[in-house]
Amino acid sequence: MPADFTLTDKVVVVTGASRGIGEAIARACAAAGARVALASRRQEGLDDVAASIAADGGSALPVACHMGKPGEVEALFDRVTDELGPVDGLVNNAGTNPYFGPMLGITDAAFDKTFEVNVKGYLYAVRAFADRADGGSVVNVASVNGIDAAPLQGVYGMTKASVISMTKTLAVELGPAFRVNAIAPGLVETRFAATLISNDEIRERVVSATALRRHAQPHEMAGTAVYLLSDASSYTTGQTIVADGGLTIT
Repeated sequence: MPADFTLTDKVVVVTGASRGIGEAIARACAAAGARVALASRRQEGLDDVAASIAADGGSALPVACHMGKPGEVEALFDRVTDELGPVDGLVNNAGTNPYFGPMLGITDAAFDKTFEVNVKGYLYAVRAFADRADGGSVVNVASVNGIDAAPLQGVYGMTKASVISMTKTLAVELGPAFRVNAIAPGLVETRFAATLISNDEIRERVVSATALRRHAQPHEMAGTAVYLLSDASSYTTGQTIVADGGLTIT
């Protein structure tokens, strides 16, 4: 039986979909045949992505949503279910990192905001998905910062370690109906990572320690997400696939 990497007629919710990795994953899902719901805080950016996907022949529903607010997350999944049908897949990608510096210097407000979006938001979304569907696939976007030390991004790294742990536990608790996996990107050229990319010293230090000797582009994360959402990965759950160009093996 051939592996089925398509998402034909599946409904997939992608959070943080207005730019960067989320946008790239949403575009790849639409190209693979999914009806995609795009979520992020700002409607304007979502509208632009949805229009571009439609121009390419895909289907996308843009819905503004703060993923750290459970009421908004519930409303998002209600609307998607009403307009597109039962959700088959969820990509948790929305994230924030308001503080860059030594871990002990972070304020309580920045700490709470980072966990609100990066951890609570993921959990709220999975709960809303699981409450409305009989099964499906969840893809959590984590980070290599959740695997190795994350100097100057310590609390962000803590949240991503939490995501990896959450992925394993939910895979057990929601199986066999739902599969739950994660992707751990390395350094990817996005607006989110602009502080790192634009710093020559930091960028070169990371690139020189990466087996492929370069940082990634957002579209290079999309194929892994489509695989994990598709039936081609039907016996894969609880796993974190590291997509870092070989950074964590050197």
